[in-house]
Amino acid sequence: MKQIIDHINKCFENRTRLGIMAALMVNESIDFKALKVLLGTTDGNLSSNISTLEQLGYVKVKKRFIGKATNTSYSLTSGGRKAFQGHLDALEALIRGVSVDGKETN
Repeated sequence: MKQIIDHINKCFENRTRLGIMAALMVNESIDFKALKVLLGTTDGNLSSNISTLEQLGYVKVKKRFIGKATNTSYSLTSGGRKAFQGHLDALEALIRGVSVDGKETN
């Protein structure tokens, strides 16, 4: 069981970061406003959690202008997709009671 827990990524234990990653797994990119509404969070909370994911190399940030307004959108890096998929695989293994390498733990 400990082997499975070792594969759970502590970064994704935060519910806002978990939500960001989940949203980006199923969307090629998503902008700040849409992500904020989807997760029901504040600007500051979303911004600080995006910064954490960006510093870890999990999320790419793209800033551009639409008319005179700035638009910031986010997408997963390949490393971010791999890290989150590994986290999901570990959670599934924990739920199923098997190790990440497929051996039964019971």
